[in-house]
Amino acid sequence: MEALSWWRRAADALQRFALPRHCLLCGGPGDDGLDLCRDCAAELPRNRSCCARCALPLALPAALCGQCQRRPPPWDAAWVPFRYAWPLDRLESRFKFGADLAAGRVLSTLWLREMPAVEPPQLIIPVPLHRSRLRQRGYNQALELARPLARELRLPTRHDLLQRPRATTAQTELGAVSRRRNVHGAFAAKAGAVWPTHVALLDDVMTTGATVHECARVLKRAGVTRVDVWALARAPASRS
Repeated sequence: MEALSWWRRAADALQRFALPRHCLLCGGPGDDGLDLCRDCAAELPRNRSCCARCALPLALPAALCGQCQRRPPPWDAAWVPFRYAWPLDRLESRFKFGADLAAGRVLSTLWLREMPAVEPPQLIIPVPLHRSRLRQRGYNQALELARPLARELRLPTRHDLLQRPRATTAQTELGAVSRRRNVHGAFAAKAGAVWPTHVALLDDVMTTGATVHECARVLKRAGVTRVDVWALARAPASRS
């Protein structure tokens, strides 16, 4: 493992020498080993005041927001280090919809640097895409973000245990109620799979929580005792 880490550092140093890092947002010189300048990095919206259960951004931190008090989610805890706002939303859009893998590397590095001291899960499960969406996009953004986290944290990740047998409408333009209806019954646990007791369910952006709610419900029914939700960014509550 030490030798692999040395080679990785050497490869990174060679890449920086051959191709100096530049900011993906403003075009300026990169900083701190990232394709992101110091000023743009300083603007990243941290999600430090939020609900401990669902990571919803709040004016003041709380163990449970009003929504979680009324309807507790099926997962046990959430770790979502950023808010879905400028300039992180620009990087996420480039990665998710523009196939910009450099943006994906920046996002995964930023995510790792925010890692708190939490009880590690036994397995990381990325939220799956339906095969038609995967064929259209060419990659699963949640899986691509999960891989570097799993590697650095020395945790296994599996993309085949939680499946998405039913295609759904894109969630982007749907409201909260429509999102829940849209993903209801869209996920399934792999038949005959042996599950650990503690799993981290990973996605890129958590908007209303409908997708991870359905996934966590399926994992709990499959026998997982504790499900933590890990997402890169959390959208604020809708005003509508």
